[in-house]
Amino acid sequence: NEWIPSCPTHLKPVVGIKFDTLQQGISFYENYAIVSGFDTRLYSTKKRKSDGKISPKYCVCNKEGFRETPRLQSNYKKKRPITRMGCNARITLKLINDQDNYIIYSFHEGHTHPLTTPNSAHHTKQSRNLTLAHKKYIMDNSRANIGATKSYRLMKEHVDGYQNMTASVTDFKNFQRDIRKHIRGKDAQMLIENFKRKQEMCSSFFFKYEVDDKQRLIRIFWANAIGRKNYASFGDVVYFNSTFSMNEYYMVFAPFTGVDNSKSCVTFAAALLYREDTESFVWLLKRSGMQCQPVILPV
Repeated sequence: NEWIPSCPTHLKPVVGIKFDTLQQGISFYENYAIVSGFDTRLYSTKKRKSDGKISPKYCVCNKEGFRETPRLQSNYKKKRPITRMGCNARITLKLINDQDNYIIYSFHEGHTHPLTTPNSAHHTKQSRNLTLAHKKYIMDNSRANIGATKSYRLMKEHVDGYQNMTASVTDFKNFQRDIRKHIRGKDAQMLIENFKRKQEMCSSFFFKYEVDDKQRLIRIFWANAIGRKNYASFGDVVYFNSTFSMNEYYMVFAPFTGVDNSKSCVTFAAALLYREDTESFVWLLKRSGMQCQPVILPV
């Protein structure tokens, strides 16, 4: 048994339809797939020996064929879901002799799998679209330590439901992954420049850092105006703890904290250390005790 898509007649491929370019033919089949409820992919590109032009070109359902059984490996962590189901739906685009036009040479309409329902058709790969507004929303949330999954849920509330989302949570995760990949190797410099801008805006913001012989950041200490004011008011007893877990850069987070008059925890300053050794602690305690003096802010 095969599933036949239901779509308007003018969108359905018919053998003999002519296109000015190959891309027009591919786009025509992709639009048909979006309306019909399935995804497509390009398959088996061949070029003519006479002039090197592509002919024929196959556009198939993304569930075409069967996936080969992967070899067992010791570092194999996650099983990929099986998406190939031997579907035969496809069109063949062929170049007309002595012309630059393409025609639909053959068309197989039936699918060997159920098609996506109209209510969930916008979740297909070709229907999804990560807009500029989505990208800015992800970047703004990442500055507030909000991850991709939570950003997706918040965006869903803004647009009143998943049915109005034009992108998936995987698209959000992939974009955030691409951002991290882009800034990798420059993130330490971005942190220093960010602290310099804070210092220009507020003279009470204090920070010191140190790099190794390879210009890699190995330790950094910072304290903002509020933290220094808290230290001036409640700095009789300072609690220093460097037993926090390491982050993805293998640097230890070491905060300086205390207790205010309401018996609430307040933060005076913080540091990131690459090593928990004597040299790092001596450097840190000198910066925190000798150079970062308390500040009195006007009320």
